[in-house]
Amino acid sequence: MLKQEVDTVIAERMVGLVNNNSVIREMFEEGKRLAGIYGAENVFDFSLGNPSVPAPEELNRAVKDILDEEPSIFVHGYMSNAGYEDVRATIADSINRRFGTSFNQSNIIMTVGAAGGMNVIFKTILNPGDEVLTFSPYFVEYNSYVSNYDGKLVAIDPDTETFQANIEDLERKITPKTKALIINNPNNPTGVVYSEETIKKVAAILDAKQKEYGTEIFIVSDEPYRELAYDGVEVPYITKYYNNTIVGYSFSKSLSLPGERIGYLVIPDEVDDAEQMKTAAAIATRVLGFVNAPSLMQRAVARCIDAKCDVDSYNRNREALYNGLVKLGFECIKPQGAFYLFVKSPVPDEKEFCNVAKKHNVLLVPGSSFKCAGYVRIAYCVSYDTIINSLPRFAEIAQEMGLSR
Repeated sequence: MLKQEVDTVIAERMVGLVNNNSVIREMFEEGKRLAGIYGAENVFDFSLGNPSVPAPEELNRAVKDILDEEPSIFVHGYMSNAGYEDVRATIADSINRRFGTSFNQSNIIMTVGAAGGMNVIFKTILNPGDEVLTFSPYFVEYNSYVSNYDGKLVAIDPDTETFQANIEDLERKITPKTKALIINNPNNPTGVVYSEETIKKVAAILDAKQKEYGTEIFIVSDEPYRELAYDGVEVPYITKYYNNTIVGYSFSKSLSLPGERIGYLVIPDEVDDAEQMKTAAAIATRVLGFVNAPSLMQRAVARCIDAKCDVDSYNRNREALYNGLVKLGFECIKPQGAFYLFVKSPVPDEKEFCNVAKKHNVLLVPGSSFKCAGYVRIAYCVSYDTIINSLPRFAEIAQEMGLSR
């Protein structure tokens, strides 16, 4: 077959995605390859945010009980595109208890994880050419989620002193085409939690810009790491500060269920044209091909709505890795949430840092993957033994890069 014929087999918009396949996933696959050569215990793969803490026993028991107790058609059948009404009511009640809100089942749309939820909401609100802002560094897939609906993702410059939101650049980059701002809190990849003060400043700017331009600007609050916050840090519930807020949540991290793909959207009644928005989001769930969120997992998370994974294990990893790396001379903002360290590269090109680390069987993700060059992301959602056993390798890396103290 001629090469030009091969080039036409897939859609043009997929060509770039294929050529720029996620570095995170590539490093994950590389980790598996190296483990086959050197043994898994001798490879330190910090690439993928894949929870190492087991799902709570309540969750496993709930799945078994549901299968034993409920008729098969009830467990595995279709339901409303928005999800089971009783499950949505249970989730709304839980949010109300924790955050002092006043949601009901109509405000909840069950989704295929947080990623599915973001695609649903962008399908619902974006017209071609609309702009979506987000703070750098940011989760790389945001580019795809926005471009899927012919929107344009606009990156706000990072504040590398604190990695809190760059309020000044946010204000500069809002235009009449701005339709939404993605806030990922706690943040992937930095682990920073945007404070209440920061959220209030963001809300004030967006309110003023909505009035100035006569447009709606939505906050899409991406919250898969909400429960992973340390040292008593509070993660603000943004619907309380800004009316046009839509929350996307996933149980992937709070219950260690990334492969089950279960989450939800919160669309408050305070959102502009809320009833039409809720209806459109349910229809978007169907027409995007999700049809509905996984039936069994809806039932399971409703029974485990107050369960949590072992956050203390992540905190122990955080303390050990952060303190260990700082002692070796590496620079890093101490994360307040999630399970990532965002470490400054000892050399300007962080990919060189990643290559040196790889020689020592340590796999890191370059910050350019998150639109913040000069840093690397380290996912510490691994076993504690992996953290401890990696520190001598990091010492070797530090010495090779001239950091050894």
